Amino acid sequence: MESEENLLNVFLLLLMGSTLTVGPSVPEDGWQVYSSAQDSEGRCVCTVVAPQQTVCSRDARTKQLRQLLEKVQNMSQSINVLDQRTQRDLQFLEKMEVQLKGLENKFKQVENGHESNIARQYKSIKAKMEELRPLILVLEAYKEDALLVRQFKEEVANVTELLGSLQEKLGSLDYQELHSRVMDLEDRLRACMQRLACGKLTGISEPITIKTSGSRFGSWMTDPLAPAGDSRVWYMDGYHNNRFVREYQSMKDFITADNFTSHRLPHPWSGTGQVVYNGSIYFNKFQSHTIIKFDFSTSLISRSRQLDFAGYNNMYHYAWGGHSDIDLMVDEGGLWAVYATNQNAGNIVLSQLNPNTLQIIHSWTTNHPKRSAGEAFMICGTLYVTNGYSGGTKVYYAYSTNSSTYEYIDIPLTNKYSHLSMLDYNPRDRALYAWNNGHQVLYNVTLYHIIQ
Repeated sequence: MESEENLLNVFLLLLMGSTLTVGPSVPEDGWQVYSSAQDSEGRCVCTVVAPQQTVCSRDARTKQLRQLLEKVQNMSQSINVLDQRTQRDLQFLEKMEVQLKGLENKFKQVENGHESNIARQYKSIKAKMEELRPLILVLEAYKEDALLVRQFKEEVANVTELLGSLQEKLGSLDYQELHSRVMDLEDRLRACMQRLACGKLTGISEPITIKTSGSRFGSWMTDPLAPAGDSRVWYMDGYHNNRFVREYQSMKDFITADNFTSHRLPHPWSGTGQVVYNGSIYFNKFQSHTIIKFDFSTSLISRSRQLDFAGYNNMYHYAWGGHSDIDLMVDEGGLWAVYATNQNAGNIVLSQLNPNTLQIIHSWTTNHPKRSAGEAFMICGTLYVTNGYSGGTKVYYAYSTNSSTYEYIDIPLTNKYSHLSMLDYNPRDRALYAWNNGHQVLYNVTLYHIIQ
């Protein structure tokens, strides 16, 4: 402020026609007149040199602050999503804790009473209950995690307030210290989200029917990387010889079939393994092993690449058929492709793809025949496979890319309409999107992280 007042005095003196002493430039001493002259109309023209860390240097720092502020705001949105997830899981676990403790009290009453015959009948059930007791440890961990998320929210709010105030007071700003503080907060948030957002699949809810429309086969989805407030839904009917994608502005519009835009893809798609990710749709070009990335904002193909050795054209489809040779999917770790090759004897190959270039980052070969799989989806770097697509269905095979190992599991999946032709996980919603015999269905999932 003092240097700005000096500048104002300089201009006032010029306006009053006063004589100014012209001296050498000494920026650190404040505003200085470097030279002066008169123009053809007799007006005084001068050059003023400003000190460092004032208005002349403010533009660059303002841009840096704005970038930091945007980063913190993005972090704040991520924390809100994380908070919602944690609170939902915490409520579920707290209900489970109450039920477990209630059962435990009932068992004690029976065992301490005179109903010895009933007590013996309860022993086997109690043994099963004991297997569930470790879930209370998970509950305690979630309580600690919920507290950690609240602390993150407070810290981000403090940093946001500091950034806002510093936008008007840049003279005393230690930018490197502030930048370091934001980077440290971002690293801690990323580690926290990785811990809380991921876990092992332990349960799938009953289906929630969103809508009944279209043919027996198709796909529908939302964008897991959509910004806050963007709830668009994409809808693709059929599994071949179609190239029209409907975009609804919200889930409500999707349910009522109102307010949609139709996009025409440059090529028809194959199967039902499409996915919308970060504003683009990724799909398998019909009768080929080519993956195409189509940008909705430009209506242009931004990238295409062949998935080498992948079977196509009903060579290695899922058990239900439908040209489902190549299934694209996303999880917390990014974009994936599930397919099969001759080299792996028709067994599933799992590849993580770079979403920008479509190049394979890493591949894993499994021992599960692709044609025996009903459907498949990725959660937290683990591929989950169902035992069928019609009738009684369960998730029974899991392949972890983190350990390159597999296991057989038993997680029931209610197949309400008796024909699954699409099953994909959305990490933002922590839900499975399904196309079930002309019905668009959602399943909530339960994930537990392992307590070390």
